Amino acid sequence: MSVTKIFFNTRLKIMMVLAAIAGGIIAIRLVDIQVLRHQSYLEMAERNRTQVIYQTAPRGRVFTADGVAVATNAPSFSFYYLGAGNNDPAYLEQLARDFAPQLKMDPKEILSKLQKGVKTGKAILLAENLSTKSTVALQELQLYYPGVYLIEETKRTYPYGGFASHLLGYIGSMDDREWRSRDVRMGYRLNSKIGKNGIEKKFEKELKGSDGGVYLEVDYRGRVKSIIQDKKWAAGSDVYLTLDFKLQQAAEEGLRNSKTGRGAAVALDPRTGAILALASAPAYDPNIFVQYSDEENPKKSKKINEYNLAVQGTYPPASTFKVITAAAALEYGHLNINHKINCPGHYDSGPRVFKCWGTHGPVDLFDGMANSCDVYFYQIAAQTGAAAIERIQRKFMFGRQTGIDLPGEKAGNLYGPTRRARNKTYWFIGDTLNLSIGQGELLVTPLKLAQFAAAIASRGNVYRPYYVDKIVSNQTGKTEILGKTEILQKSDLKPQTYDVLFKALKYTVDHGTAARVRIKGLDVYGKTGTAQNPHGADHGWFMAFAGREGEEPSIALAVFVEYGEGGSSAAGPIARSMLEAYFGIEKPMPAAAMAEEKPEQTGAEFEELLSEEEDGVF
Repeated sequence: MSVTKIFFNTRLKIMMVLAAIAGGIIAIRLVDIQVLRHQSYLEMAERNRTQVIYQTAPRGRVFTADGVAVATNAPSFSFYYLGAGNNDPAYLEQLARDFAPQLKMDPKEILSKLQKGVKTGKAILLAENLSTKSTVALQELQLYYPGVYLIEETKRTYPYGGFASHLLGYIGSMDDREWRSRDVRMGYRLNSKIGKNGIEKKFEKELKGSDGGVYLEVDYRGRVKSIIQDKKWAAGSDVYLTLDFKLQQAAEEGLRNSKTGRGAAVALDPRTGAILALASAPAYDPNIFVQYSDEENPKKSKKINEYNLAVQGTYPPASTFKVITAAAALEYGHLNINHKINCPGHYDSGPRVFKCWGTHGPVDLFDGMANSCDVYFYQIAAQTGAAAIERIQRKFMFGRQTGIDLPGEKAGNLYGPTRRARNKTYWFIGDTLNLSIGQGELLVTPLKLAQFAAAIASRGNVYRPYYVDKIVSNQTGKTEILGKTEILQKSDLKPQTYDVLFKALKYTVDHGTAARVRIKGLDVYGKTGTAQNPHGADHGWFMAFAGREGEEPSIALAVFVEYGEGGSSAAGPIARSMLEAYFGIEKPMPAAAMAEEKPEQTGAEFEELLSEEEDGVF
């Protein structure tokens, strides 16, 4: 066989192999297109001949425990011009003039958008977020102007304005950064509204529904030819809170009408840790972020105070802390509850003289607690020791976060000799005396004090606070239970210690500075406090827990009024209104409660004449 023939045969074989490979590649590609990814390519082709006008799905609603919707949805409309409509210039000018008053827009602006729609042949958004009031006239005009189209959507609305605003949060338009970080399968678009804060943000995935849309047929140039389909949206899941509606309202109204309008109020169920109310003042109205575009609204700044004082504000607990001091003295055997200590109006510690807000004479534990006598607690603290008081603080998790699932919670500050020892600094008798009445470096949040009140009410269970009970899907009907009782720590004091504390706090309500919350038919236990403030007026505290007569406590609360000056006068009325709302009691305050109101002052050092009159009440 000649060399030429061999070369020819070899080249022929190579060409046949290459042809076979090419045929195999084509076959594989055909299988990929027609079988493996047929649906994907079909959808791509479909998108190439369709244009979608999306309809935003209603967000899931937010309900209180008693079924009141505090975040819901209202009708909202978007107004489009379809490029396949009448494109006559005179027609467009007339359309712009007639629709301008209803859209509250300049006719020139509308005409510019219409001309853009004509040029591109695509559906053009003329206006969005329109109220129902405007759509009545628009629907009538729509009959005379082919090519215009109203799309019904929804917008977020908060029926009760600033109700639990620091807990609910608010929504806003998605920005570029947020859009890039979102799962595209969730159906987000660049202008989608998403939760920016609070529950709206935390449960964004659950609250967001599945958007619908109007599918338009377009030609190869992208021009609208007809409407193919109107796909219905599916609403998001509903979130059910543990809040009591009337109780939360009472807390917010009380803070709003307080002396300064600044403060916080928190109520817990001492049997579970469920948040019954969580209010921070000043609040804000999240509706300012979702106003209709065609309504004349007062220009409100969208710069709001997102600082949640209930979980982020830290202050000395003042005389409410005397419960800890008493517990330490009882627990470690340094207190005879019947022994009377004389209060001459001051206490001489040796290096310094500390004053009391009044001269109480001989007082035992119950009178000392009821009258918030500083001298009494100075003496039992000096006998008990700061280390014992610090141990009781730790049992109730002072200086630690409550564990609530909210961002930015502050832990406060535990005050005692241990940290001083670690830092190799001294602890003085004056520190012990300040600690005994809740002053000095000791700091708590209103939520922490409410958690402490609930722990006393439950006789030692320190619960993790929670505020969401369940989530219910509007698409499947499935319910996901989130509200779970969790004990973080058991404060294992002697049963006798709790018995005495209950008696002392009840006595304080019945005969002492906490008389403002004495309510017929209820067993109420409470303690007031006024925290010194070097920057201005003192702060007012009120701590309480209560149950129906003869029953275990079902609510524990803490009320704080910033710069309120007196716990009884500033925070007491709010605590009372909260208890009345929770138990469904609507009666005026008895005159006796007002008559028994007693002024008191914090235990500052004795630097002025003992006879000098002091302002403020515990």
